[in-house]
Amino acid sequence: MSSLRSWFSIPRGSHFSLANIPFGIISTTDSQKPRVAVAVGDHALDLEAFAASNGFSKLSSIQAHQAVFSEPTLNAFAALGRPVRATVRTYIQTVFAEDTTFPDVLKLNSEAQKSSLIPLKDVKTHLPFKIGDYTDFYAGLNHAYNVGVMFRGPENALQPNYKHLPVGYHGRASSVVVSGTPIRRPNGQILENPAADPKIPVFSACRKLDMELELGAFVTKANKMGEPIPIDEAQDSLFGVVLMNDWSARDIQAWEYVPLGPFNAKNFGTTISPWVVTMDALAPFLGKGLENDAEVLPYLKEKNPNSIPDIQLQVDLTTDSGTTTTITKTTSRNLLFSFPQMLAHHSITGCPMKVGDLLGSGTISGKEVNSRGSLLEQNENGKKDIGLAGMEVRTFLRDGDEVTIHGVCGTDQDGLVGFGECRGTIEAAIRIAK
Repeated sequence: MSSLRSWFSIPRGSHFSLANIPFGIISTTDSQKPRVAVAVGDHALDLEAFAASNGFSKLSSIQAHQAVFSEPTLNAFAALGRPVRATVRTYIQTVFAEDTTFPDVLKLNSEAQKSSLIPLKDVKTHLPFKIGDYTDFYAGLNHAYNVGVMFRGPENALQPNYKHLPVGYHGRASSVVVSGTPIRRPNGQILENPAADPKIPVFSACRKLDMELELGAFVTKANKMGEPIPIDEAQDSLFGVVLMNDWSARDIQAWEYVPLGPFNAKNFGTTISPWVVTMDALAPFLGKGLENDAEVLPYLKEKNPNSIPDIQLQVDLTTDSGTTTTITKTTSRNLLFSFPQMLAHHSITGCPMKVGDLLGSGTISGKEVNSRGSLLEQNENGKKDIGLAGMEVRTFLRDGDEVTIHGVCGTDQDGLVGFGECRGTIEAAIRIAK
């Protein structure tokens, strides 16, 4: 699309074309204070510096709010609402456009370029939001079915409620970390012999450490306690989407999850990508997810069922020997419920959502083995080895293994809308006296 061609050099294949303009938080060696930026090609546009160089001089509607770009999180900017966010994004696209109507703002302003355009290799990224609450859902139908078959058989794989509501649980916001942060293998109680009677646990480092391919969405609009967010307003109450790896300790989980669900097995680490792709950037790629053969209740019915983006997802596993293997390729269309449905359900009780709250999609899996979003599904709970490059194999993750998730929409011709990467490396467990 010629309207998205830029005077600025954006490498071919970049996830951060002008069709994207994702928001994040950066700092640099010269200025270690975190502040708001957007990613453009292989550079970050520092919006604090851009504002200081009169970059928003042609956008009168934002000038009174420029202080939000000096904040260490996106919360204040997000709270301004979707119309403001969309206006800022469109303005930045215009400033970078090949035929920009504002050439003096950046294109012909070498000083502004020098102060506000920073190579991505020279920036440190931070958590994009201050996360007050984190809720993880279970909307990946194929994953839920695959895991259910392992533990309950195909006849009872899905619980009776599964297709009627987005199943979820409250996660731990304090252990959500930005891509690149190491993940420490957790310790906990496990059953060495599940068939033994009586069942007596041992204390051990996790032996079945797993990854989970997910997406996360950030809330951008608060609701008052007691007042649910209607399904028709839920889309506008979401800022955007990130890649997510919700690491799982499968053996700890197997012992603890009855009767209340995951606890220590899920609270030790959740990794997200640093750049938040806005709902506006994802809008051209929205479509239907998996077909639901159950009739959902009216509060979950969307007027437009095309509300799940088509994000091509990939998971790579790099071992400490340096070999990298793509272990999963799938699409976000393998979700049964959309983020708007998750938000509407979460708030239907009148639960007050806050700006910066994070919603996880649940593990996204296809039906084929190489499209499954967790090792648990691929190895059938440790029964099968997963072949890697260099003649290596895995069942679950070993210390030193690095998991990297990528996600992208669209084509290079029209401008890719991508997420960069969501990466984490496993560190050895802390040794604790038993």
